Amino acid sequence: MSVNRTELIAAIAEKAGLTKTDADAFLAAFQDVLVENVARGESVKITGLMGVERVERAARTGRNPRTGEEIQIPAGYGVKVTVGSSLKKAVSQ
Repeated sequence: MSVNRTELIAAIAEKAGLTKTDADAFLAAFQDVLVENVARGESVKITGLMGVERVERAARTGRNPRTGEEIQIPAGYGVKVTVGSSLKKAVSQ
């Protein structure tokens, strides 16, 4: 089971005493700020919840699963998400 964006907005609105419109605006702004900062190479840390950072990936040799042919995968960037302590604790109980 998963929570989609509409359900998340409704839950945020209820918990924070906001309208769904305000909760949607908050979530959109949060997403924009997170994406902009990580794209610039800055890490975003929300104590107890999570940390998000951009990481470099070295060039490497891969294999095409259909043909078995070796291919060169260029260097690039990825995203690393680290789980915070309160989230770890909630999941482990």
